[in-house]
Amino acid sequence: MEERTGIATVRGNPLTLVGKEIRVGDPAPDFEALDNDLNPVKFSSYRGKVVILCSVPSLDTPVCDMETRRFNQEAPKLGPDVVILTVSMDLPFAQKRWCGAAGVENVTTLSDHREAAFGLAYGVLLKELRLLARSIFVVDRDGVVRYVQLVNELGEEPDYEAALNAVKEVV
Repeated sequence: MEERTGIATVRGNPLTLVGKEIRVGDPAPDFEALDNDLNPVKFSSYRGKVVILCSVPSLDTPVCDMETRRFNQEAPKLGPDVVILTVSMDLPFAQKRWCGAAGVENVTTLSDHREAAFGLAYGVLLKELRLLARSIFVVDRDGVVRYVQLVNELGEEPDYEAALNAVKEVV
């Protein structure tokens, strides 16, 4: 399995990303994760929609909380052809509790805790922590990656405007 070191950090300390690096123009790899009710969900089921695919270390941390709430606010402005998925290693029960407490209804949370299928397929599994790096992928209706953002420092927010502009270009 491919490993890349020093691209992501936590408090300045380098971490190792496991999995193949995904680049703009690559076909978006399929993966299966669990929804909040423990049902398996295949990423390919979203084909035909534009997808903002976010990964976060844990919804129960301040930056991940802010990021997911921000995308929840932006979602209605993007139209019905855009889906926002946030993937983390949090258990589905924790994701469901967090979404309910935060009032998040416009973002779908998926749990990668079981097999790290998303993390490995998109090259964002953090070897040392078994969490996901903070990243954003924009995938077009045909399943092609049109934008990639890997946030170097786990404790920093992504560039929301750049990601949202990428979505507007493919909608």
